[in-house]
Amino acid sequence: MLKVLVTGVWICLVTVGAAYFTALYKTDFDPMLQKNAHLEGLDYQSTPTINVPVLEDGKIHGYIVAQFVFTVDSELLAKLAVPPHAFVVDEAFRLIYSKADKEFAQLRKSDLKELTEEVRTRVNERFATEIVQDVLIQDFTFHVPSNLNKNIIKNAAEQAAAS
Repeated sequence: MLKVLVTGVWICLVTVGAAYFTALYKTDFDPMLQKNAHLEGLDYQSTPTINVPVLEDGKIHGYIVAQFVFTVDSELLAKLAVPPHAFVVDEAFRLIYSKADKEFAQLRKSDLKELTEEVRTRVNERFATEIVQDVLIQDFTFHVPSNLNKNIIKNAAEQAAAS
């Protein structure tokens, strides 16, 4: 009877030990559980959607609708008295507004990278430190309201008839 009891306790100890060391091994060496070191401590913050009017010759040609996501160090974000969201939105609006014209539809791929890099640089300059690590584009569209479409077609027809 004592041999059966000792054997049962031994089997339980071996099973618990094997389960413990297997779990320990999996958490340390499993590539699916390992985190990328450069992404640790970063928070992804989303900005509200902005609508930037495209003005030229005193007329509105449409609106650029954009939304951005930026990465910021979570420890640094907790220490800030003012969240950087408003600054990212402000700089993005200023840049898009200054560059947008009626030929904006011919935007090149490189322009978007330059836009996000410049927004990041300007926001970091305003804070005088590297707060924003990266700026990503979540949404970027050009919208022409239906009443503007009618006016654009009408103005184009009038200009063609005049010439």
